[in-house]
Parts: sequence; structure tokens; C-alpha cells
Amino acid sequence: MTLAGSLSLRLLLALTTMASGLNIPLEVEQPPTIITYTSGPIIVLHFDTAITVKCKARGNPPPEYRWEKDGQAFVPPNFQTIRANQTKGLLVLHSEDMSKFEGKYRCYASNKLGTAMTNEIEIKAFSIPKFPKETLSPIVVTEGEPITLKCNPPEGVAPRLIYWMTVDLQHIEQNERVSMGTDGNLYFSNALKNDSRQDYGCFAAFNRIRTIVQKNAMAVVVKRLKPANDSSESSHTPVAPPARIPSLLLPSGVQTEKVLLKGEDLQLECIPEGFPTPSVKWIKMGEVMSPRVKFNNYNKLLSLSAVEESDEGKYMCTAENSAGKAVHYFDVIVEEPPKWLTEPPQSQLTVIGSDVHIKCSVSGKPQPAITWRRNGVMFRDDPDKRMQVFDDTVILFNAKAEDSGVYQCEASNRHGNILANVNIVIMNMAPLILTENNQEYAAVVGKEITMNCSVFSSPPSSISWTKDEKAIEGEGFLAFESGQSLKIINAEKGDSGKYICVASNMEGSSAVTAVLDVKDATKIVGPPQNTQVDSGKLAKLMCKTEYDASLQDTFELVWRKETKEIPLSSEKNSRYSVKGAMLEIMNVNLSDQGTYTCTARTSLDEDSATAVLTVRDVPDAPIKLDLSELDSPRNVVLSWIPGSDHNSTVTEFVVEYEENRWEPGRWKELQRVTGNQATAELKLYGNLNYQFRVYAVNAIGPGPPSEPTERHKTPPAAPDRNPENIKIQGHHPHQMEISWEPLSPVERNGPGFEYKVKYRQLGVEDSFTEHMVNRSVFLVNNTPTFVPYEIKILSRNSYGWGPEPKPVTGYSGEDVVFWHCLRENVSVPTAAPRDIAVEVINTTVLRVSWTPVPPATVRGRLGGYNVHWVRRRSLLNPDKILDLSHSMSFSGNRSHVIVPGLEPFSEYKLTVYVFNKKGNGPKSDPVTFNTPEGVPEQVTVLTSSIIQRDSVRLEWAQPPKSNGILTSYLLQYHLINETALEVIDSKEINITGADTNHWTLQGLKGDSLYRFDLRACTRAGCGPPQAEESRTDFPEPGAASQESSFSTHGWMIGTMCAVALLTLVVVIACFLRKNKGGKYAGTPSPQRQENLAMEKVKEKEEPHSDTESQKMNDDTFCDYSDSDEKPLKGGSLCSLKGDDATGDSVSRYTLGDYADGGREFNEDGSFIGEYSGHRHRGSVSEPNGPSLVNV
Repeated sequence: MTLAGSLSLRLLLALTTMASGLNIPLEVEQPPTIITYTSGPIIVLHFDTAITVKCKARGNPPPEYRWEKDGQAFVPPNFQTIRANQTKGLLVLHSEDMSKFEGKYRCYASNKLGTAMTNEIEIKAFSIPKFPKETLSPIVVTEGEPITLKCNPPEGVAPRLIYWMTVDLQHIEQNERVSMGTDGNLYFSNALKNDSRQDYGCFAAFNRIRTIVQKNAMAVVVKRLKPANDSSESSHTPVAPPARIPSLLLPSGVQTEKVLLKGEDLQLECIPEGFPTPSVKWIKMGEVMSPRVKFNNYNKLLSLSAVEESDEGKYMCTAENSAGKAVHYFDVIVEEPPKWLTEPPQSQLTVIGSDVHIKCSVSGKPQPAITWRRNGVMFRDDPDKRMQVFDDTVILFNAKAEDSGVYQCEASNRHGNILANVNIVIMNMAPLILTENNQEYAAVVGKEITMNCSVFSSPPSSISWTKDEKAIEGEGFLAFESGQSLKIINAEKGDSGKYICVASNMEGSSAVTAVLDVKDATKIVGPPQNTQVDSGKLAKLMCKTEYDASLQDTFELVWRKETKEIPLSSEKNSRYSVKGAMLEIMNVNLSDQGTYTCTARTSLDEDSATAVLTVRDVPDAPIKLDLSELDSPRNVVLSWIPGSDHNSTVTEFVVEYEENRWEPGRWKELQRVTGNQATAELKLYGNLNYQFRVYAVNAIGPGPPSEPTERHKTPPAAPDRNPENIKIQGHHPHQMEISWEPLSPVERNGPGFEYKVKYRQLGVEDSFTEHMVNRSVFLVNNTPTFVPYEIKILSRNSYGWGPEPKPVTGYSGEDVVFWHCLRENVSVPTAAPRDIAVEVINTTVLRVSWTPVPPATVRGRLGGYNVHWVRRRSLLNPDKILDLSHSMSFSGNRSHVIVPGLEPFSEYKLTVYVFNKKGNGPKSDPVTFNTPEGVPEQVTVLTSSIIQRDSVRLEWAQPPKSNGILTSYLLQYHLINETALEVIDSKEINITGADTNHWTLQGLKGDSLYRFDLRACTRAGCGPPQAEESRTDFPEPGAASQESSFSTHGWMIGTMCAVALLTLVVVIACFLRKNKGGKYAGTPSPQRQENLAMEKVKEKEEPHSDTESQKMNDDTFCDYSDSDEKPLKGGSLCSLKGDDATGDSVSRYTLGDYADGGREFNEDGSFIGEYSGHRHRGSVSEPNGPSLVNV
């Protein structure tokens, strides 16, 4: 904005004698102006005992009020019942009989400068409508003559409805012959004998007052017409009435004039009489009938709503029958009440000596007559000719102050009247500034502000605005309302200051000062970001703001969801809370999803920003499940309509079933299908009564199940399969036990279920021996020692056999040589594996291979091979001898295995031996090898402290295990966006020196959040990171340093708690491990081995004993599987030393832990890639070779 000293911005009022909507401030004397009054008509009902008529005016001095009724001064007949408030213009009428107040009233408001008056206010009083009490004689007519039953209903509050009914309230049937007119009378075009009755009643209903009145019943007697030659009164021979030319019962005469106001509804009615019953037709003479015309009451009534001038004209109705016709003409005339041609005449303010013109332009039909009044009194031309009346115009020549007053123009015709009060104020007055001096205004940068300078004067004033004694110019300033307002369109800081408004005319001048203060705008500098959050979690929306410090008392941050403000309560159970600029929504649910708006608001301005909160939840239940059969009742298709996925894609649908035969009420999983599929083909068991349901699964979890389907019954059938997992065991010599996994009840498919056991000695017997059993175990006695058998197990029920099974081969029991017959156990293997080779795959995994032992040396069934290794020393401290033993058993005949769980950078010695049920064979020659360096473990402690605003000092402790020679530390630090919680910028530093335990970072961004990741490194690579977060903000006294201090201390406390918890878990695990495996501590002495062997032999001699659980000596701890090329599952690794100080974790886990259950290992070591991705294990990247699970 700029100021110019040479150019003044002056704004002049035009010197006009008329001001549209003149508004003289009340500080100036002026005649009364009617503001509001009660318009008529006022309806007074019979139960009303009081009414209030309002009349309100403004003026200076305040006006007083008086009332007129029907053109006469209204003098209250009883002060107790009538009160007219002379200062407020309120007229309250009280009476038990309000009918005496009927009439037309006017309100007059007067002060010393004039009198204003209202239009007429009509009061109408209605009593209870009643039919007069009268005795009605019967109406006697002859057949064929017309009848008119007159109703003459009483007047009452509209609307009034007329009905003709009998005394038992049955409506009189109306038709083309009998109908009711708009006057309420019932007309018969010709009488019939059955029209005779004694109870014709007319009912008038007044719905507004909920009143129905009834006229006394009328009797009608219709005499039968006699033949012309029959004078007997007893003749019953019917005679048809003679034909009669039509005439009109309504209206009478030949022509009717119908006058309506424009916009009213037109109704023309012709009700004829005659025999036969005449029909009625309508035409508009000389013109086409308007398409808006409707015909009712059997064509007797012509209706036209909201008539216009074009509906004027001559209408004709024609009533015609076989005897002739009759016509009636209607002259329809459309008129209008008075109305203003444009607008009522306006009040005027002018100077003394001017000519004043008051024009009252009206229209109407008939043309309205205009009456002029001054202060409520009629007037004509002034004798001195200074005031002349020209019909619709009054002219005041050379007006003087005493000509001021209220002039009334009233236009009227027979349809109504309109009135206008015109205030004429003739005066000379110096400027009067109504705005308070030194008025203070506040604005914000970039917004507009309007400063006021309200002025009244006569003649109008010239108004100018200045600042610092300089006139204002520029496009940024806008003056309006004749200079009484100055608007700054785009306020700047430099616009602050004092502004002076000067108003002047020929009578004098006046000035006022306005003070403007332009403040900084309120801004949202960190708007909330679109956020996704899972149901039940905490949602956070950040809204950072800036505003003028002087407006702090009025500042507020308001949050809305959609258009509704979020209630922020201090109660503990409230889910919404605001912490500074952060809105937190606890335990979010789907109803919290939507658009959120944060509004930063002060008393001067506001700024808003929005973000969309998306809530992810479990899917809704599928709906409309439909079950259809394919080729049989046991092969069906289930389809459904998925529910809402709630912003997380459905990954799969799970079909469950429930059957009420074996386990009623228990739902079991039947099938899973992918999330993009809404059907499932189901193969069902027989002889069951199913019902199904489906639920959906997404990343959040499983959703609720659908409603179950109707029951689906499957017919019985033969079994679909035979038993599986058949086991052949020889616990004792000359005995073979056959067991299998039984079919579940639902798999039996029908009643009468049982098993057939078939067996024969392989290569010796041709036919099978068969037995039918109900159990899942069968014992064969008197078998040769350790010979192969071929076994089949079949399923059957009352409906047939299962499919033909494949035979399974097994061995009968092995021979036993008791130790008391021979001092040493010759049943254990006698040879050791040869050619032991070790291939180091990576820092913790080996591939061990050998030449298998000859089968004859096994001395029984081959159990497997055991790999035993001893960690001699760590290469970091080669002088310290460790001798930590470990072993791992592998079932089946094999020549190589994968051994995990070794320690990096260590020296090992390894042996291999074979075992069978009776014990272990001799060990192989030992092989010595070294494992390479590995990456270090995680740095245990990392803390941060603020040195300066842009500097942070980091301190840490070395990793508990370096797994090699420490060479350096890798430090990565990331700048974090606190709103989106995303990384903005990242850098890294390589810190050399294994003994370094601190580092100072400089040049960081001030008042910002950083995350630091520190890794320890060896020549093999860097280990996992330790993280720490901190804010760069130099600590000052007071609250300024609390946030960063809390962040730093929070991470340190969290890290120390995690370390303490981990230590506690390890101690508990070691304690439980030691208690559980205490019987394996150390290697048994030879004497102890003999005792154990003797105990084993005795146990084998006991009948029904579990020989499989007692088949190994103390050097073999684990159970074996018959499957080849598979590591043992669940606990097949056992520590050889109970006093293992290092607590080597590898000795407590099996290869099954790495291979995800029953997965096989590839001989070339490629299995490592499989178990490294196991979702329950973490992995560490190794530089040389496959990756290894960190157990």
C-alpha cells in the first residue's frame, strides 16, 4: 500500500432529494416509522377470550400510539377488559363475548414530527355454528318431477364441508340424476319412487374447530304416476313419467355474471332437471377451452384453478335430453385488487428550499382511487399553492422544515386497499459522525478489513480518509457506502496505524480516528497426513500451527470428523485426546474412519487442513451362502457374496462344517480358498447331516463367520480310503505288532464299520492270512525272528469295501542275546564309518560325509548315524581349552548329513559312529577343522546425549560375541519426518578401531528427530543394528529440554529393560534345561554302562513293554524315524555334557527346527535357503556361503 500527499481520495454523496430506504439514525429527530404490525384478518373463535394486536414504530422522540375502529377513535368501553399500551402500541382485548370487537382497526404512531398509520386490521368473530331449530314438512312430488332439498348451512370458520346422509350416517348416493350443488343443496333432476324416505339429513363440518352440525331430517314422498284412464287409488300398474324438456335448477335465469380476483379458483355450475335425466356440456364461446379446465360432479361443475386474464370470456352450458335442451350463459370477469406498479413510494431526506415529489404508482381492476393523508389526516391542494395534488402525485414546492411529516398514500377499489407511509424530512444539518472515535480494528496479513465512518448530514457530506496526514490511494483500498466505509483488500504489516475520516458539508465538518493493527495470519504449517491404522490400535493426527502471539488467548485448535466437531473430554473413558498439536484416537474402530479437519482459529481468522483416516479391520462375514450339488450329494459347490474387506484385502476364505451325528455343535475347518474366489467345491463324507459357514481372513485377522446354511444330508457309502501310517513292530522275538492310524468317525461313511488285516511272509507264502477287527492294532504271534512281512489293512462298512490298498513291508521281532550268557553285548554294531570328510559351508554349518559300514556289521536293523563334535578352543583365545561336546543323530542309512549350530572362528574335532536298537558302534577316526569368522552380535547398549543444538554424542558397549576379530563400527543416522514417521535423509560413517566406544556427530539439523543405527563389524561383515532415537535441541533450563531428554532416556531405559528381560529368560531356560536333561550329564563309566545294559535287557524281557523306548545305550539319547534322508524331529539333539558353561544353543535344537517340520535337506546344502526364511527365526547375512538361521 502507498500514500500520496498530492492526491486526496474524496467521496461525495449525490445531491438528490430521494433516498431509497431512508434510514435516519435515531440520534437525529425524525417522524415515526411503522416497523411491524399484526396484519388482518384476525379470526376469533367462539372459545377465544382474548386477542393481542401488535403495532410497533420507531422515531425520535419515541412515538405514542392510538387506535381507530371502523374510522372512529377507539374508546375502550371497559378499562378492565381492554388495554392499549400507548408507549409500546400493544392492544389486548379481553371478553367472554369477542363478537363485540368485530370491525376494522388502524394503529396510529405519533410524535411531534408526524404521525404514521397502519393499513386496516380486520377482526372477525365466529360463534358456534348451528342450524336453526325448525319443523320441516314432507316434500311430496310425483314421479318424474324435480326435487330440491335445501341445506342453508350456517356460516363458520373456513373450510366448511357439506355432506348429505341418513340418520344412520349412510351417504346419500349421488349420480347424474341426484347431486349436491356448491350451495350445499341436494338436487334431483327427476324423482323416482325409491327416493321416498324420511331421513334426508344435511351435515356441515368445520374441521378447524372440529365441529359437525346436523340439520333436522327432511322427508320426501314420491307418488306413483297413475294411468290417464285409471281413477282407482289402488292401482299398482307402473306408468313411466312423460318426457319433459330440461330446465336449470341452478343457476336461475338465462345469464350470470361471475367476477373473480386474479389467482382465485373459478367454479361454474349447471344443475338441470327434466326427464329423461339431461346431460350437460360446456363451451367457451368464440375461444378454445383452456387445457387447465376440469369437469366434476358428472359434468355439472366446471373448475379452473388460479384464473388469469386470459380466462375471461363467455361460457355456455347446455342441458339436453330426448325432449329438448336448455342453455345458460356465464360472463366471467377477472379483476385485481390494488398493487404497486414497482414499489411503494420511498421516504425522502432533503434540504430546505428543495421541491419534493411524492408519486404513488398503483394498478388494479377496477382502477384504484388514491387518497392522500398527512400525519393521518386527509388533505387536498394547499391554498398558498406550495402543495399540489395531481391524482397519484403530490408536489411540495420550496419545502420548509415545517413541511416535514408522514405522508400516507392509500389506493383502494372494491377488492381491497394498500397503504404506504412516506417520511418526508426537510432539514439542514452539519455532519454527525456516529462511529466511536479511536475505534480499534484488528486484521491479519493477507485478509481484508473494513473500517467504518458512519455519517448523517443534510445536505450529504463529502468524506475523505487520510493516514499520517496523507491521502490514501492504491488498488488495495476500496471506499464504499458513499465513503462511510474503507476496505483494505489485502492487509499488510505496513498498513497498521491511525486513519482519520473527515466529513464536511455546507453546514460544517467533523472527524473521527480509527486505529488499525495488522497481525500475523494463523497458518497450519504441518497439516495432518492421510493415515492407515488397524482396528483397536492408536491413531495419531498431527496439526502444527503458527499464529500471532498477541492472539494466544483466543487461539483454539478444533478437530472435526466430516462436519461434526469432535468432543474432547477430560474423562478417563474418552477415546479422544489432544496433546498439543496431536489428536489421538484410542482403540479405533470402523466408525472412526473418515475425513478429519483440524481448524486453527483465533478471534480474527482461521486455517484448516484435512486428512483421511482409514481404519483396517477384519473382514465382514460373507452373506447369501448358496449350496448346490454337482454330480452327487457328496460333491457340492458352496458359493457366497464376500462382505466388506475393511481396507485390507481378503487373503483367503475358510469353509467350516458342523455335523450333528458324531460331534454336534462343533465347527471344523473343511477347506480354504484364495481371497479372490467366492466359491468352493466340497467333497463330503457319507451318512452325515452337514451345515456350512464361511469366514474371511485378511492381514488383520479372521473375521466373524457367516450365518450357517440349511442342513445338507449325504447318503451312506462305502469307505473312501483305508488306514494310513501303518507300523510293524517286533517288541519281542517271534512276535509282530501291526498298528495303524484309525479312520475318524466321519470318515466311515456308514454303519457296520470294521477293518480287515491281511499279512503274509514276504517271498515265502502266496496267500494272505486275514482277520476282521474293530481295533487299530493287531498282534501276530509265533513269527520267525526278524523276517519281512507284507501287510494290507482294508476298511469296510455295511455298504462295501474301501479301495484296494498298497502292501506295506515290515519285520518281525529281532533276536536277543542275554548278557548273562555272554559278558559283552555282541548285538551292537561292530564297525566304524570310514573316510570321514568335513566341508565347512559357512561359519556355523558343516557338510559331513563318510563311507557307510557293511550291513553285516550292523547286527540288526540299522538305526542311523551319530555325528559327535567337540569345540576345542576359540581362535580369539587359542590358549584356553574348552572341549565342549555336542552330538546329533540321523536316522536311516546315509553317507552324508548337514550339521548346523557351530560357533564361528573356532577349532573343532569330529567323529561319526553307527547305531542300532541295541546301542552304538565304535567311533570313527577323528577329523580336526576350523570354522571361519562370522559377523558380530548386536551392540548391547547405545545411548545419546545432546552437546549442542546441532551435535549429538553417542556411546555404546561392545557386542557380547564378536564371532571374529572386531575391525570397525558402521554408524547410520536418519532424519525422521515426525508427522509421517518416514525417513527424509540418511547418512553413514565407518568408525575404525575395535576399542572405540563413543562418537560425536556434528552439523545435524536443529530441532529435528534422528534415528541412529550402530553395527559392529569383522572381516566377515557387520552384525545387526542397535537403534537409538534423539531430538537435536540444545537443552535449556525449564521445559524446553524435556522432550529430547525424555526421548533419549526413554530409549536407554527401554534398551536396559530389554537386556534385563533377555538375561532373565536365558537364566530360566538354562535352569529348566539342566533339570530336564540332568540324567545325560557326562559320559557314563564302563561299570555304569554295564548296569544300564543289564537294566535294558531285563526291560526287554518284560511282556507288553515298550521296547522302542528302551533300545539305546547311554551314548544314544534320541528317537529315530524310519524315513530315509531325514533328520530327527523334536529333541533329537542332546548335549553330551551337562556342565557346558557356554550353553551352546545348537545342542538344544534339532534340524527339524531349521527345516520347518518334516522338510528334507538337499545333499548339496541347498536346504539352507529354506530354513533361513523361516518366519519364526531371525537370520544374519554371511559373506561366504549360504545364510544360516540364528537360533
